[in-house]
Amino acid sequence: TSPEELPCLGILPLPQNRTTTTMKPKQISESWASYMTNSPTLIVMIGLPARGKTYVSKKLTRYLNWIGVPTKVFNLGVYRRQAVKSYKSYDFFRHDNEEAMKIRKQCALVALEDVKAYLTEDSGQIAVFDATNTTRERRALILNFAEENSFKVFFVESVCDDPDVIAANILEVKVSSPDYPERNRENVMEDFLKRIECYKVTYQPLDPDNYDNKIVYYLMNIHVHPRTIYLCRHGESEFNLLGKIGGDSGLSVRGKQFAQALRKFLEEQEIADLKVWTSQLKRTIQTAESLGVTYEQWKILNEIDAGVCEEMTYAEIKEQYPDEFALRDEEKYLYRYPGGESYQDLVQRLEPVIMELERQGNVLVISHQAVMRCLLAYFLDKGADELPYLRCPLHTIFKLTPVAYGCKVETIKLNVEAVNTHRDKPTVKQLPQEPNPCKDEKEQLYASVQFEYSKASKKLQCWEPAPQAPQPSPCPGHARRGRPAEDPSQHSGGVTVCLPPVLASCPCH
Repeated sequence: TSPEELPCLGILPLPQNRTTTTMKPKQISESWASYMTNSPTLIVMIGLPARGKTYVSKKLTRYLNWIGVPTKVFNLGVYRRQAVKSYKSYDFFRHDNEEAMKIRKQCALVALEDVKAYLTEDSGQIAVFDATNTTRERRALILNFAEENSFKVFFVESVCDDPDVIAANILEVKVSSPDYPERNRENVMEDFLKRIECYKVTYQPLDPDNYDNKIVYYLMNIHVHPRTIYLCRHGESEFNLLGKIGGDSGLSVRGKQFAQALRKFLEEQEIADLKVWTSQLKRTIQTAESLGVTYEQWKILNEIDAGVCEEMTYAEIKEQYPDEFALRDEEKYLYRYPGGESYQDLVQRLEPVIMELERQGNVLVISHQAVMRCLLAYFLDKGADELPYLRCPLHTIFKLTPVAYGCKVETIKLNVEAVNTHRDKPTVKQLPQEPNPCKDEKEQLYASVQFEYSKASKKLQCWEPAPQAPQPSPCPGHARRGRPAEDPSQHSGGVTVCLPPVLASCPCH
């Protein structure tokens, strides 16, 4: 099979706005989960320099990590700069520069070895190989590597023929590249355009195949047009004053003052074509109504469902449901309120919002504390451990401006007092554990049977276990913490671990 016949994510013209049919979140999540747990996946970027490959790689990686799929970018330029300490000119990229070609191929092989280590030893699920990969020969090498290691492969080609966009990309990103320490804009532009010409000599485009994948759905929604996203919570509510969570109370006096202050702020900013989104709860709607602009209500922007704990204070929850209170402090991201949601559930619910935000221009999202944490975690590339504890104070605006490979964040306080609803991450004490057949006399044995694969000696070496991302498990109590039970025969993690018979018979391992 040639690389051109592999599953392909398609050719992505940049920049271009795309319209797409909204997919139901449940269908997306189920198909994605069943696909992603089969085997590690290697996403291979393809395209001439200054076509947005690194931009796409970083955004895609941030998104996949946000939805709980461990993903890492491997940028070949980093490996090349480590091998060649000083870059002189575009001559290094000439196809007839045999010495340089050998160095570039060796760098690719080293990078692929790191990809292998990440996907087989470090519990990674997806590796993004960010390089030009413009020849069939290079793609065949990658394909053979993937087949030898039983990795799935997707090729993603980024195409742009607009000279203005290419020039803007060079000036915005390449001028500050380590390749050009002198930062001379004219010299950088001249050299980089010649570098592109070197690649064009051997460039062999990829033929598109199928588009039936969630990654495509995400990539087709991102664009590079300048825009700003504003995130804020509703004005202070009556329940905020009482320390109650959830519910559907209206704004307090100070909450209404914030709504007026927000209107004044937006008028001063003179934001072109600003769209305003709210949840369907009273406190966000009342905040938006004071702005004097059209706004859209999104049910999926509603606050996290606290189930039986709705409209209770934390003190009341601790008194009436002490076990639930302790469990949530122990594992806040995965914990699911009885009859309610977990942060993990909320992230899945908010996926369509992220898709739409990536398509849009200037947007103001008026939401709630947990919802805003999830959205902010996506744009700031924060993991599950940090997400539930991000500070999102009332009466504060987060101004997010997407830049080349990340997001610039500004916080703007509108000088209207409000209560503090933030709870710091607690120091968790060891909780009594529910009966579990995996523990008791087997517990110490399991703790000692961890391994590290040594490339040099091919031996198993004992080491202290590193924390891993939570995996679904049929153990008692896990479903209560937001982890559904599954068929033990389908259980899979990031690494295959050989366990002794006493543990191998346990469905949890």
